[in-house]
Amino acid sequence: MANGKATTADARADARAKGWLDEESIQSVGTEERKVIFASSLGTVFEWYDFYLYATLAPFFAALFFPSGNETAALLSAFATYAAGFLVRPFGAIVFGRIGDLVGRKYTFLVTIVFMGAATFLVGLLPTFATIGWLAPILLVTLRLVQGLALGGEYGGAATYVAEHAPHHRRGYDTSWIQTTATLGFFMALAVIGACRLYMDAKVFADWGWRIPFWLSLILLVFSIYIRLKLHESPVFQKMKAEGKGSKSPLRDSFLKYPNNKYVLLALLGATAGQGVVWYTGQFYALFFLVITLKVDYITAYVLIGLSLVIGTPFFIFFGWLSDKIGRLKIIMAGCLIAAVTYFPLFAGLTHFVNPALEAFSQKTPITVAATECKFHIFVGPWSKFSDCDRTKDFLTKQGLSFKSVPAEPGKAVVTTIGSARVEGWDQKQLAATLKAAGAPLTADTSKVNWFMAELILVIMVIYVTMVYGPIAAFLVELFPTKIRYTSMSLPYHIGNGWFGGMLPLTATARASFFGASPSLLAAPVSLQWPSRFWCGAALRRAGSCYTR
Repeated sequence: MANGKATTADARADARAKGWLDEESIQSVGTEERKVIFASSLGTVFEWYDFYLYATLAPFFAALFFPSGNETAALLSAFATYAAGFLVRPFGAIVFGRIGDLVGRKYTFLVTIVFMGAATFLVGLLPTFATIGWLAPILLVTLRLVQGLALGGEYGGAATYVAEHAPHHRRGYDTSWIQTTATLGFFMALAVIGACRLYMDAKVFADWGWRIPFWLSLILLVFSIYIRLKLHESPVFQKMKAEGKGSKSPLRDSFLKYPNNKYVLLALLGATAGQGVVWYTGQFYALFFLVITLKVDYITAYVLIGLSLVIGTPFFIFFGWLSDKIGRLKIIMAGCLIAAVTYFPLFAGLTHFVNPALEAFSQKTPITVAATECKFHIFVGPWSKFSDCDRTKDFLTKQGLSFKSVPAEPGKAVVTTIGSARVEGWDQKQLAATLKAAGAPLTADTSKVNWFMAELILVIMVIYVTMVYGPIAAFLVELFPTKIRYTSMSLPYHIGNGWFGGMLPLTATARASFFGASPSLLAAPVSLQWPSRFWCGAALRRAGSCYTR
């Protein structure tokens, strides 16, 4: 490019003027950038791998760590344990964010990776429900809480660390490498678990083979610690400390002082909440939808999702780079809007191309459940009691079938209508026989799968993820000053991704089991985010005060 040198010189002058890099760092920006990006991203990939191992195996863990007898109840319990790690992520953001703003970025995310790696390794040592009863899920939940706390401190530190090494004109591009880590960690979890399933007998994997991916985390932990010990503290943070401009109370300055508290709220409602829904819909919920609803076997589902991740991941870099040219917020807003508008047809299309027999059966065979005492279960435990209605809906949900709830018939606890056939009361054998007689497909027929179209839909959903996620790290770090950046950006990110996004599999499964509604209704929370995102985007543009130092 003819003006390449001038552009670089201008960018370095801009970075120097804004105080993001000192003179020594500016002179060695290329080498230092690559080292920082590689070391930070690699460690964060390993941490996401640790966190997503359980998420990937959640349906499988239902049978290992929870009592048998009600498959959906066990699945909800497994998803509730999965959700526990997401629920505590904001608390980890508060704890480790404060430490990161007081002590430094490098040492804080060094601590978080130790907590994450140790907790993951210990999951691989846990006895199951058959061995120690309810103590098994209690220990599992405890370790998931530790994982969630650690992840709450990891992401904000890594994103802040990279951003504070990046020149102004490349901040979106440089931080987009950190944005690939969650997807690459998910891909790594799929690859390791898929290899174990592929080369192990199903019984061996269920007995002890599932532990191998968790044991592997110990090796990754040692490697990650070695890499991160070689990193230096962020030059921007060092400069701030040397000048005595640090915050003595990052929590108060972030959440109780104006205008920083306003920007925290705007970041949550205007960006991270909708982004979190899109992220987990396009990757995790798509995986669970294939396995649980469409009855695709695990290996096939892993391959389909894994391939979509490989194809889609470069777009994180592209949209990060593009955000340096045209702005962050408009790309994030566009991704959320397109996702909200198209999720209904995309999930309908996925059903059509992956399991057309299930689609045809649902269209020609309406199913209704007329019952009393139907309860909505999310957090399932020893306190949970299941009625005949709950058991009936549980059974239908496990078959991947949609149904309509109708008013109860007088004197009847539950009546299930499948086409023209009626089944009175809770009778699993009769329900199974009636469904078989009506032609309900028990599994997806791989010979009838349209592989190209199924993969295309999954890739499209991953591209939505890259649109909303690729630029968001740069967007968040630019909202807040150095002295409170770690704390302020971490909390809205982890509320949006941990609560709005991470709870999707649990709430969608519970809703489908109770209402019998199509899981594609998960598009609703995304569309509800759009008005607030529009308002917040306008508010941020009017404020015009993104921090650059």
